[in-house]
Amino acid sequence: MDKPRPCGCKGCRTCLICEKEFGITNKTLNINRDKNSYIYCPDCNLAWSGWDVNRDQIHPNHTGTSLSYPGVYIQRNFLTVKEEEYLIHNIDSVQWDLSQSGRRKQNYGPKCNFKKKKLQIGNFQGFPKFSQFVQERFQQVPILKDFHTIEQCSLEYDLNRGASIDPHIDDCWIWGERIVTVNILGDSVLTMTYNKKLLKYNLDCVLQYSKVLTSDGEMNTSNKPYILEQDLETNWSVRIPMPKRSLLVLYGSARYDWEHQVLREDITERRVCLAYREFTPPYLVNNEGKAVLERACNFF
Repeated sequence: MDKPRPCGCKGCRTCLICEKEFGITNKTLNINRDKNSYIYCPDCNLAWSGWDVNRDQIHPNHTGTSLSYPGVYIQRNFLTVKEEEYLIHNIDSVQWDLSQSGRRKQNYGPKCNFKKKKLQIGNFQGFPKFSQFVQERFQQVPILKDFHTIEQCSLEYDLNRGASIDPHIDDCWIWGERIVTVNILGDSVLTMTYNKKLLKYNLDCVLQYSKVLTSDGEMNTSNKPYILEQDLETNWSVRIPMPKRSLLVLYGSARYDWEHQVLREDITERRVCLAYREFTPPYLVNNEGKAVLERACNFF
């Protein structure tokens, strides 16, 4: 069904509501969970063989094989319990909009047409005052030095709607290298699968600007762009834990070479998160970008 449904889904995207009402079959990506899956450990910054983040490979008692998986930063307890309660109270006081695959959203940012590469400031006036302290705290995280938020999106994953999000890479024409998520309610998992669709997501734009961070998470001092990997033989997945009240940053290889998704099975309770985006370097200095950045300084 290509037309939008009352639940917010359209095209191949579905939730439990429209699957039941319209008899649609959910198309779930087939992932080999036995031999080719790994769990990222934020304590040792390695990925260890396994699937269940709550049972397999609990630090420091790792077993089996491990591999390096650069481009992931996790800070536990980025928020306190009281801050979490404060945020969710204020988020829920704002009207939610329907989104796809069993989710709801609240979006603050400019309008972007990724296919035509057009940016419109629209009615963007800044961000809600209650979330200002979150953005200010980014400045205490070295990996987020000079991170200028130009989009903030509240996302709700509802267990009863079968919420999920399909494998994707955030657009590379407009959104910069650091993909930031602040998890508020509900532990969950981000599942990474290697991207073999090199002509999608405006990935060609990555070669047109300098990378922000080195593979070690240090600020990049050279003008060299990130060079995309093209290992078409890679067929394993990496499971990244997303604890409630934590901060997650994807950059470098995890940002550009791997698609990320949230599986329906990994939503076991209501999950709400705040997603943050920055501009690519060209938009930090051109007139269109400057107009957005000026409004992004406002909190109402």
